Amino acid sequence: MAKLLEIQDLQTLFYTSAGTVKAVDEISYDVEEGETVAIVGESGCGKSVSALSILRLIANPPGEITGGKINFMGQDLLQLSDREIREIRGRDISMIFQEPMTSLNPVLTIGVQLTEAMEFHLGIDTEEAENRAVKWLEMVGISEPRRRLKQYPHHFSGGMRQRVMIAMALCCEPKLIIADEPTTALDVTIQAQILELMKDLSSRLGVALIVITHNLGVVARYADRVNVMYAGKIIESGTAHDIYHKPSHPYTLGLLHSVPRLDQPRKERLKPIDGQPPDLTKLDNGCSFRPRCSFLIDKCENHYPALEQVASGHITACWEREKLIQEHR
Repeated sequence: MAKLLEIQDLQTLFYTSAGTVKAVDEISYDVEEGETVAIVGESGCGKSVSALSILRLIANPPGEITGGKINFMGQDLLQLSDREIREIRGRDISMIFQEPMTSLNPVLTIGVQLTEAMEFHLGIDTEEAENRAVKWLEMVGISEPRRRLKQYPHHFSGGMRQRVMIAMALCCEPKLIIADEPTTALDVTIQAQILELMKDLSSRLGVALIVITHNLGVVARYADRVNVMYAGKIIESGTAHDIYHKPSHPYTLGLLHSVPRLDQPRKERLKPIDGQPPDLTKLDNGCSFRPRCSFLIDKCENHYPALEQVASGHITACWEREKLIQEHR
């Protein structure tokens, strides 16, 4: 498959009174057409900022994209004018934000919010946009879609609002959808429905997905490839199978040990990752995970490990990766 999106050495900084925050620190990855790529990590690791950087939605001040390239369908998004990037947002790349209740405008009907993007990007009139909106609401599983167009966000449940957000993301038939914690505020049953819906629509329509999540259960079932982020960097990347069955970074292993498993005894205790994420204004030249790492060696103190290949398509940034792999077998 052809590469749809290529991110190279992307860096996004925030200038604060406490110092400069390296929210995204020279990350690189790609997304192929029709592929689902997950970005996983704790809160504050840079997942959402990396996604907002793709669409150049970083507020300046205090934030700034200071380096790298974001090649999408042959053009570098960082080199486009404001008008050119506005034409790509919503049309070629759509985003589903974390909380649908705050993403939807409470004083506008669902119909107005669905048709606005189609009228702007596709140049169609309101009647045709409404007909298309009905089709998309029906596709995402909302009953009586014509009547629903006249309703407001507060008339919908959390799961239904998220379905509306998915319909909004799909209505201009984009090539790529970025879903930022798409199931955060939903109960587990509705989470499964929403994720199944997104995966089904992705396979049927050929849309590529970037799914941002801290839920490794989501990753196991729906992602083709996984990027694990910590302190603004990608510290491991590989297929979902590699990440689950052959983790090669202590942080990835810690995340996996924190997930409840049905094949373990009911009284088996989970193993949380000790400590707290680092202060991103006080990073040094050493590995940022070392205060929490059980594989710590002297080299970790002053030298950050580069991403090295473990196997085909599987890379990690850890000096002790071979020891970790041996112990995990």
